[in-house]
Amino acid sequence: MNGRSQIRMLVLTSLALQAFLLFVAGIRKRNVSAVLGLLLWLAYLLADSIAIYALAYPPSPGVLGTVPPPPPWRPGHHHRLLHRGQRALEATPPQPHLSVALAVYVFSKSRPGADILAPAVLMFLSGIVKYGERTWALKCASMDNLRSSMVTTPDPGPNYAKFMEEYRFTREAGLQAEIVIEPERRAEVAAGDIAEESVPYATVVTDGARFFVIFRRLFVNLILSFQDRTRSRATFLRLTPEKAYKVIEIELSLMYDTLHSKAAVIHTWYGRLSRCLTLLSTSTACLLFNVLDKGKDQSYDRVDVRITNVLFLGALCLEVCAIGMMLISYWTYATLQGCNCRSLSSLIFRSIQYFRPESRAKWSNQMAQHNLISFCILDKPTMLTKALSLLGLKTHWDSWLYIRHIAVSPELKILVFRELKDKTVSIIDAESYRKFSNHRGQWALQCKGYYRELGWSVEVEFDESILLWHLATDLCFHSDTDDDKPETKIAQNVEMSRAISNYMLFLLVARPFMLTAGIGQIRFGDTCVEAKNFFGREMAQPPDESAAAKMVLDVNAEIAPRDVKGDRSKSVLFDACRLARALLELQPRKRWRVIRVVWVEMLCYAANKCRSNFHAKQLSGGGELLTVVWFLMAHLGVGEQYRIEAGHARAKLVVDKN
Repeated sequence: MNGRSQIRMLVLTSLALQAFLLFVAGIRKRNVSAVLGLLLWLAYLLADSIAIYALAYPPSPGVLGTVPPPPPWRPGHHHRLLHRGQRALEATPPQPHLSVALAVYVFSKSRPGADILAPAVLMFLSGIVKYGERTWALKCASMDNLRSSMVTTPDPGPNYAKFMEEYRFTREAGLQAEIVIEPERRAEVAAGDIAEESVPYATVVTDGARFFVIFRRLFVNLILSFQDRTRSRATFLRLTPEKAYKVIEIELSLMYDTLHSKAAVIHTWYGRLSRCLTLLSTSTACLLFNVLDKGKDQSYDRVDVRITNVLFLGALCLEVCAIGMMLISYWTYATLQGCNCRSLSSLIFRSIQYFRPESRAKWSNQMAQHNLISFCILDKPTMLTKALSLLGLKTHWDSWLYIRHIAVSPELKILVFRELKDKTVSIIDAESYRKFSNHRGQWALQCKGYYRELGWSVEVEFDESILLWHLATDLCFHSDTDDDKPETKIAQNVEMSRAISNYMLFLLVARPFMLTAGIGQIRFGDTCVEAKNFFGREMAQPPDESAAAKMVLDVNAEIAPRDVKGDRSKSVLFDACRLARALLELQPRKRWRVIRVVWVEMLCYAANKCRSNFHAKQLSGGGELLTVVWFLMAHLGVGEQYRIEAGHARAKLVVDKN
């Protein structure tokens, strides 16, 4: 294969990669697959590397040492500029200024003939516009820029100095003056007075776009007011759980677009104008090349002419698809609704219903699962694992081998919604909201009446509580006899409790940055080592999970392990045994109800304490249940982001003239 054939292949490959990125990159917000993430990352790197190499590749010598005319697609280096970064920005972008400078240099050196100069210039300018759009989108998506764009206008409040001066002058004049504070009228929502209703999809989209403007501030650590809480609660308390989660999904989808795509640019008047201009420029260049230039077949190789037309066709298709994606979006629908363009918004909404149906989840709707007992039984030392440990890859190997994903069941979503809603009903003031968000099992145990017996397990560090309750949940599950599991209600509680338990352990092991600071990974490692040693010492063959749980429960743990072993090892294996025994004394129905509510409270605590930038980071990896719960809590008025608990005081100066 000669040099020109190589360049032809490289240019077509670059076009194919850009088409792949345009249509596949957006799937990341609904997919947790590491393979898809790797493919997208490689596609970004290859698309840029191939295009840069194609730009810089010198033309091969022709007959008698002369240089043949450059192919018609070579002066149009716009194809590389135009195609790159059509839609997503998930990967670390290269320096666009360097790429543009290289393209300008090669364009000037290629000296395109007069027959293709006009199409080349038009397409080159389209590429420059695309690069400008991409650079501006990167700037708009930065956290610092987002934060500065959302900061409200400074508010000095009422003129205190002037008011007090009038008060002093009145007193000095010998008049009786009194300052009266009028209490502010606050329209609080009584949850018991609102019946839940299933609203149509159009209302869900409208509410999602409306609340997104307010609650996107959570991602940049800005505060919300009690008015925001009141309006949000008024909406969410009347929604069914299914519709409430749909509103949150749309909000998070819009946030994904803001952070990881060009949405912040293309859904503005200048963004839409640039899309129209690049489409018009590309169409005009294609028309000039194919209609006005009749002698190109004699001047250039026919294969090069065909490749140029393929590039034109690819550019036009990508432009049309990008404009279609821009139009059939929640952004466009919300904009048209705000402008009262009912006919157009109705048309856009019908398209959204077809291409983005309500039934399709806007995130992965999956939760990862990791189980400590199962891991300790299956993880055996081999030559491979030893080599991976030396290379520092054992953790990644364990994640790939032992962590699985399951769908978040509708029952689990409803459970979290009901628990949060029931607790917010009992909250009467702002201080209670903050206290509730800081509970990680205490409130649940107090309400159920078991705090005296079990409270010690939730008063330790949070990572230790997770391990204690994870192991205790498994020990209780494997200890239940068949007679204990006949009822559907108990089975549902068991399934949901184990799902949350395994998910929280996954966060502790694989996403420790999403939890509060602690030594969770050290505790997990020490507990695993003690469990492996215990299982290996007691039985020659590795036990199954039920047998392993029975072995642990058979140990006499009436004395706290820390009093016997000391505090050097952070293992909680037999502390969990003590907790499990206390839980096993309860009736199965009560036992699993307690376990269920404790796990929901721990999940909510973890969601509230996770830093906002980590919530934002996970949006491009399929999303996390933790982020969905965090947003649900905020909409129901729970969280530390509500710092404005009252408006301006209405003070009156009352003067007694008598």
